[in-house]
Formats: sequence, structure tokens, C-alpha cells
Amino acid sequence: MPMISEATPVVHADPLPDAVDVAVIGAGIIGTATSWFLAQRGAKVALIEKGRVAGEQSSRNWGWVRQQGRDRDELPIMMESNRIWRSLAKHTGEKDLTFTGAGLVYLAENQHGLDRFEAWHDLAREHQLDTRMLSPEEAREAAPGVEGHWIGGMLTPSDGRAEPSVAVPALARAAKRLGVSITENCAVRIVDIQNGSVRGVHTEAGSVRADRVVLAGGAWSTYFARNAGLDLPQLIVRSSVGRTRPVPRELPNISAPGLAMNRRADGGYTVTTGDVVEHYLCARSFRDLSKFLPLLKKSARELKLRPKPPAGYPGAWGTKTRWSAEEVTPFERTRVLNPPPSDEVRRRLAKRLPERAPWLDEAGVAEMWAGMIDVTPDAVPYICEVPSPAGLFIGTGMSGHGFGIGPGAGRVLADLVLGRPTGFDLSRFRFERFADGSPIVPGPY
Repeated sequence: MPMISEATPVVHADPLPDAVDVAVIGAGIIGTATSWFLAQRGAKVALIEKGRVAGEQSSRNWGWVRQQGRDRDELPIMMESNRIWRSLAKHTGEKDLTFTGAGLVYLAENQHGLDRFEAWHDLAREHQLDTRMLSPEEAREAAPGVEGHWIGGMLTPSDGRAEPSVAVPALARAAKRLGVSITENCAVRIVDIQNGSVRGVHTEAGSVRADRVVLAGGAWSTYFARNAGLDLPQLIVRSSVGRTRPVPRELPNISAPGLAMNRRADGGYTVTTGDVVEHYLCARSFRDLSKFLPLLKKSARELKLRPKPPAGYPGAWGTKTRWSAEEVTPFERTRVLNPPPSDEVRRRLAKRLPERAPWLDEAGVAEMWAGMIDVTPDAVPYICEVPSPAGLFIGTGMSGHGFGIGPGAGRVLADLVLGRPTGFDLSRFRFERFADGSPIVPGPY
């Protein structure tokens, strides 16, 4: 399937309703899943997207539905998301939402890597997850054809995968059948705030009244929030991925040093090195530096700093930072963020594939692409209502983990918006955690 871009035809062009219960900004996996669950609970919802449904990172990720390696506070929501994924195709009637329970294998070549797996395995046991440690022989058996001197590994059989480029559009179709109004190619410019409370949104095509708004804008959320007077620390990083041509061998999702891979529905594999993320330096980089230092230290080997963002990217130098409901915004100037893949990842992948998986190298890389990931200082998302204005909720900062956790996060956000019990302690995901003096402890990234 071709990459979703500004050239992709608009599928959803519903006229903006005059009023709804909830307006959702952004039709990635988080905004779409939240809308679907809200509609299931009887809410009237408008899902408004500046570009295309799933046009950015929600269709460009690896496709993993991963519990293994998750942050301690994120894991319970991810376990629920895993359960939701397993029934989405049945509940929606959309075969493009099929979950494949292939399992996930981490492989270790040194004791440091294995020690990290052991430490996380203790958390898995606390939650009675089916994760188990692998001996050297079991590691080789779990990943036949993946070359390396494995001293062990870790396997979670209940993990799996889905197809990003078709899954989120399928969920949008399901939401529409439940009555959600979906409008693509329509940027929300500002939230209407009166007397400290949300009263709706103003878009480029008109206004929608709503006393609750969900901001699920991914890489753009920080800049939308800033215009509303809210400080939402996120940095944006580029992640590059490729796909191979079809091969007969079928393996689980695998993360080995220097190569991550998972089987695709077309018979090929999504492949990447898993050890390069790139950040374009911008004003926000320096403003939030102190908050990001713990994460930068932890990910120093993977993070590559690049010069200024290209024009039109979130945070690009010279980009307008304040605007009114009557002004054209950065969201309208870049409908779908479509960065080129990294030359460094391309070079590393050309070296790693013949070393780790010669059979995949023989098949050849058919395509490469990139997406921009929204990363918080602790690499854990915002799933919250902001202290002010009343009625504004945020689901962003998924830090590269959003596709798998999307349905679970959407369910939690929907119940939070409607004032229903969520079933989880959401204190870790609160908006104000980077400003209230709490220690910043990065989760797994």
C-alpha cells in the first residue's frame, strides 16, 4: 500500500457539526481509538484531522503490539490494549484490524543486555505475563536464521503485530459507522476557552461547540498546546524503517542488536536497525534541555543530533508560534509530515542485513520511509486532563510506543473524558509532572 501523504485522496469529508459532546484533534491511532470508544459509550464525537487519517507516525511504525519491555506504569494499560487488539477485527467487522499473535523475542549477545532482560522479567512476573527467559539454545530456536552469538534472550508469546497503514483507517471506518463525524484536510486552529473552560474548537472551516476536547496531535501537540498557553514538553525524533520483498520464512517479531524485524501481511518483513533516532535541533530543544537530560544520558548512543529542522517541520526555526482563529497555522502548511528516511539508517541496514539475516538481504529492501515520533522527557505518554482549562484532555507523547498501546490508551481516555472509572492509576501520565518538582525517571525507550 502506498505511503499516506498529502497526495492521498481524502476519504472522510463530513461537514463539521454545529455541536458535539467531544471534539478530538488528530486522527492517528490515539485520536481514532478514543473516538471509537467514546462513540461506543454513546457520546457524540467530531474527529478532526489536519491531513489524513493515520497520515503520520500511526501508519509509519513497526506494527508491534508489544507488552515486553514496557515501562512499569505503562504495562497494565498495554496488557489491556493487547486484549483489545485481539478482538478488534471481530467487534468492528474490519479484517484490516486483524491481530497476529506471533510473539516477540529479544536477543542478547552480552551480559549487560541479558541483565536488562532479567530485570524486566521480574516485572512481567508481577503481572503474571507469559514472558520467559531463553537459554542460548532456546534463543537460537526462537529466531532461526537470525545470526549472532546469543547468550540468551526473552520471549513474550502473547505479543504480536498488526498492519499500521491499514489498521488505523479501518478503525476510523468503524468509528464512522458508530456515528463519529470525521473530517480530514481540516486543521483545528485553536481551542475556544471561556471563563477557564473549554467551549469548543475553531477550525479552518468553521467552529464546533463542545465542552470537552481531546488533543491527540502527536508531533504537533506541543505547538498547538503552546498557542493555548500550555507548556507541553516533547521533543520530536525521526525514526526510519524499511520493508523487504516477500520471503517464505515466517518468524516472530525480533529485536536483536542492530536489527529489528517483523513479518508483514504481504510476506515481506519490516526492518530497521533499532539503534538510531534523530533529533533536529530547534528552540524547544534548548528550552527543555534540563528536563530531557536523564533521557539523553540513557539514550546517548542511539540519539543523533541534526541541524535545524527542515521548513514545515514541528519546531522549525521561524515557524509562527502564536496565532488566532482567523490566521493560517503551521498545521495547514504541512498537512502530512513526510520526512525522508535517514541515510545513516540506510547505510547501517545495508551492513546489518547480510550479517544478521542473509536470507532477508537476498530478498532485498523494496522501500524505506520515516516518521516523526513525539517523545516526552520520561518516554512515557500524557494521558490526562490538564488542570486548566477545564475540559481539555491530552493523549500524546507516546514516545514510539503508540501503535500497540493505542486501543488501550483510547479506552482509558474515553472513560476519563466521560468521567467514568478508568481502572488504572494515571498519576504517572499527568500533564504537570514535569513542572511540579517530581523526579524525571525515563522508562524503557
